[in-house]
Amino acid sequence: MTALSLAQRLADHVQHLLGDGPFPQPGGWTHMGAIICDASFHARCKYEATLRPRLLRLQTDWPDATTVRGFQRRLATEDLALAMNFNHPQKVATAHAITDLLTANGVDTRDDLHAWLGQQANRAVLRTVKGVGPKSIDYIGNLVGRSQVAVDVHLRTFAADAGVPDLRYEQLRAVYEEAAAILGHDQGGLEHAVWRYRSGAV
Repeated sequence: MTALSLAQRLADHVQHLLGDGPFPQPGGWTHMGAIICDASFHARCKYEATLRPRLLRLQTDWPDATTVRGFQRRLATEDLALAMNFNHPQKVATAHAITDLLTANGVDTRDDLHAWLGQQANRAVLRTVKGVGPKSIDYIGNLVGRSQVAVDVHLRTFAADAGVPDLRYEQLRAVYEEAAAILGHDQGGLEHAVWRYRSGAV
């Protein structure tokens, strides 16, 4: 089965279950501390119930962490696990590592990160952080408004239900991108609609 026929099969499944849209893009964050923590803590986490309230509280408690450098200054003197009420050493370490890498590369604001992720070489640099894979990079892109497809377990399950075989990450992302083109939807909006449907966030 060709990639185009797989995309058509997925598009038909989207239309059958989710209708014609429109599917708005996820809003993301403007607070860089929240963006970094969202990217670092979201895996295998009940987002709406567990992570989102913590990210909202972090923005209130650390208003000076709207930039990467502001967040880095907070991390130098305060315990992120305590601030997030989330005791997971590896996820905390990932947040610290992303912060240090972005600072070293001159990325300070949401707009900076949006532009920086447009370069494939920079995406490869970000992959060097432990805990950051291709899905995390696409996810971070969505958090700063790049409108990408971040393939997680929910999107894989949805595609499997549509009759799409188990594909490598990049292949399944391409199928979703083509399905969005077939349907005339924004890629990030389609991804978010599928995620909300499968995660029960609707």
